[in-house]
Amino acid sequence: MDDEMLADQRRLVELIEAEGWDVTDLEISAYDSPWADEDDPEATVTITARRPYEGDDDEDDADEDDGNPFRLK
Repeated sequence: MDDEMLADQRRLVELIEAEGWDVTDLEISAYDSPWADEDDPEATVTITARRPYEGDDDEDDADEDDGNPFRLK
């Protein structure tokens, strides 16, 4: 895996975190493409991130009154 791939991965994480997301998992895979005749390697980056959203109090009240017997209260 070359330094350019790792630098790109770090840049993607920085962009996501700048938007208020918390990166919780990260994976990079480097490989030679089976579909291209080029000798240049490719990379796939998988990023898992979470971001909490504040709920609307009115919506929470509506959920409590929906009559769903499986909903935890």
